[in-house]
Amino acid sequence: MPTPKALKDAWEQARSLTEDGDPEEAIKMMRTVWDEHGKNADDHRTWTIVANAEAKIAGESTRPSDYRKSIKHYEKALDKGAGKEVRRQMNKVRAEMDERGIGMGTFRFVDDGSPTVYGVFALFVVGMLLLVSLRYVDGGLDLSSIFATDEDDSNPSPSGDVAQLSISYVPAGLSESDRVTVAVMIGLHADAAPVHVDNFVKLAQNGDYDNTIFHRIIDNFMIQGGDFTNMDGTGGHAAEFYGYCNGQPSATACSSADAYTIPDEANNGLVHDPCTLSMAKTSSPNTGGSQFFVIPEDSNPTHLDGVHTVFGTVTSGCSFVTAISGVDTGSNDRPVYDVRLESVTIS
Repeated sequence: MPTPKALKDAWEQARSLTEDGDPEEAIKMMRTVWDEHGKNADDHRTWTIVANAEAKIAGESTRPSDYRKSIKHYEKALDKGAGKEVRRQMNKVRAEMDERGIGMGTFRFVDDGSPTVYGVFALFVVGMLLLVSLRYVDGGLDLSSIFATDEDDSNPSPSGDVAQLSISYVPAGLSESDRVTVAVMIGLHADAAPVHVDNFVKLAQNGDYDNTIFHRIIDNFMIQGGDFTNMDGTGGHAAEFYGYCNGQPSATACSSADAYTIPDEANNGLVHDPCTLSMAKTSSPNTGGSQFFVIPEDSNPTHLDGVHTVFGTVTSGCSFVTAISGVDTGSNDRPVYDVRLESVTIS
């Protein structure tokens, strides 16, 4: 069914009201539109306009409730078929919320398709109750077997160090004067990828990652950085000799540090889920060095599983990674404004 012209005109007028600094009036107009047009108004454009207006109000009021309203309406717009630009707008608001220390609040079990802390806890409780009930039905309750650990865990939790990445970037659609600095926390899987974690930690402690850039960024895929020698994706090397020179096993140290690479640990049970850290390399095996990439919330590149080594999981600030993945880019997927890795701190 064609969209009525009156509805299109109302959308355009509401957008103008928000842009002109009157978001409250834009929201009132959308309420009227809903009353007048019914199902025709239940469109991603309506929800997006309302979300943008509420985001404008939130930016001025800084009230957590206003931020939460805008996120909920962005999510509704996405459910109704809104595209990437709306997701970028939502991620900007989420990044601003993170900067202000504002959470979504309430006991939400799912956030943007992924379980929240409460959701994970609820799943755990339900699972435990199910196990207990099954064992009760079988005629016996063995708590030791219920809580026993599985040594062959295919998705282990981070073990060992935590890396804090301090990153500055310019959100999509903005200019250099709007640059922000954020913190992304990554738990490192030392048990699953000991060489990769050791290499990453030593590079960080050496200060090699400080003041480098994320030279390659692809929306809905990943953000890549770590080239501390050439700063363009053509350089970087391992922290020390790990038995490989340019991907080839060697009994003696390489003739140059530039040739230091590390052995693959890709078959460690970790996969390229959203919000994971993985090692970049060439198409040849054992060619990882210093370059790495981080996967945003809206990406799940399973084709990389078993090829690249996952060695970390973002524990805080993944919404920033998602926002960074949507920055404006030019040729070779390089950001228009540098995305700077100011420091990596290991704790």
